[in-house]
Parts: sequence; C-alpha cells; structure tokens
Amino acid sequence: MTQIKKYLPLILLVLGIDFVAEMIGMQIIKLGKIQISILPLVFAVLLGILIYLIPLDAIKKLYSNDRVKFAGKYMIFIMLPLMARYGANVAPKINEILSIGWVFLIHEAGNLGTIIFGLPVALLLGLRREAIGSTLGLGREGELAYISEKFTLDSPEGRGVLGIYLVGTIFGSIVFSILAPLLLAMGFDYRAVAMSSGVGSSSMMTAASSALASILPAHSTTILSYAAASQLLTSFIGTYIMYFLAVPLQRHMYNKITNLLDKKGK
Repeated sequence: MTQIKKYLPLILLVLGIDFVAEMIGMQIIKLGKIQISILPLVFAVLLGILIYLIPLDAIKKLYSNDRVKFAGKYMIFIMLPLMARYGANVAPKINEILSIGWVFLIHEAGNLGTIIFGLPVALLLGLRREAIGSTLGLGREGELAYISEKFTLDSPEGRGVLGIYLVGTIFGSIVFSILAPLLLAMGFDYRAVAMSSGVGSSSMMTAASSALASILPAHSTTILSYAAASQLLTSFIGTYIMYFLAVPLQRHMYNKITNLLDKKGK
C-alpha cells in the first residue's frame, strides 16, 4: 500500500500526459508530396519535458530518482500490447512474408551500421564511454535494456543510450515520416520501404508505415504487415545480432580507435 501511494502521483501524471497527447492525436504536415507525421508519442515526451521545467518543488518531487527508476523498470509492460498488435498485423500476410523471409534476415545486418559509421564519429567528437551506449543500435528498448543491465543507466554508457533514446523518440518519427515518402518518390518499391521501416523503434516504424499507407491506401494492409514483420524480426533476431555480433565488433573498434587517438594525443 505504501508503494502504491509513493508512485501514484507519477502514475496520475503519466495518465494525464497520455490523455492530452491522445487528444492532440497524430498531426500530419504536408510539404509538397511529402507528409510529415508527428505521433502522439512525440507530444507526450515534449509535455513530460516541459512539465519538468516548471520551477515548483512539487514538480521536482514527481521526477525523483526513485520514481524515474520505477518508470524505467516497468516500461516493458507498456510494450506488450504493442507487440501483440504487430502480431495481428503480420498474420494476414504471413504466407507472403515467409516466401521472402531471407530478405528480412539480410535487413537485420543493417543494425551494425550505427557501430561501423557512428562509433568513429562519436569518438572523434570527444565522446568515450558514452559512445558505447549511443552507437549500439538505435538506442531503443533492446539496447536500453542491455546497457542498463551491464553498466546501469547512471554510468557514462547509460547516459549515452538514454540521450539517443530521447533524441530518437522526439526526432526519429519525424525523420522517418519524411524519409519513407522520399524513398518512394525516388523509385523504391513500397514493399522495400515498408520493410526498411522496421528498425527496432516502434515510433519510427509507425511514422514511416503510416506515411506510406496514407500515400498508397490501396496497399495499406501490405505496408503495415511488412513493416510490423520487419519490426518483430528486429526485436527478436536483432537481440542475438546485438549480443553476438554488434557488442564484440563495437568493443574491438572502440579499443582500436581509442588507442590510436591516445597515441596521437601524446
């Protein structure tokens, strides 16, 4: 009972923010042929940040370390209904998806791109241990869970992954809602673009697939199914790729590049 009273103000605040964000709904901004989809999730994050900035002691207490850790610990339960929704989207097109399953598997190799391209840039910019958290994938739920368990979120690695998580939540869906129609306009097949939207981020996938579906409503079922299947595979297979390929690769590159930078610094 004491625990419920302790976290009840935070739960009520979250419900209030969620209600306001849902009332705002998804906003679509048209720039020529490109449609930018701003999801309620983006408004929820912005509202949470703005409320924290209110200079009141009562507000600061709502964002105490204990309550923040409580929110992070149980965030996975919020994701479960969303994963069930993905399964419902995949089911109608399961035979078609299985017939080209190898393409989805190759798509997973793209998860290594953040390390190959992002880690050297992060280290050259002056980051060190923070670069480990900020370049291990897109910094979504899987990477957040791994970094928090191995290093804790109070570590430099934890600050790195949290920073990328927040930036991805606010700006990722906007970028993907622009990128998907842009790739379609460049001549890419809508199915390929739908598959590429499942990068491990629910908000980014939803933004990309929603933008595509609004442009091609006749193919909306296929687009949503391909995007959801890609997202599910990224969440499942991507975990193994992270553990057995991404982490060793990142460790090797980190040691090599930091040694070179340290030698040059001397």
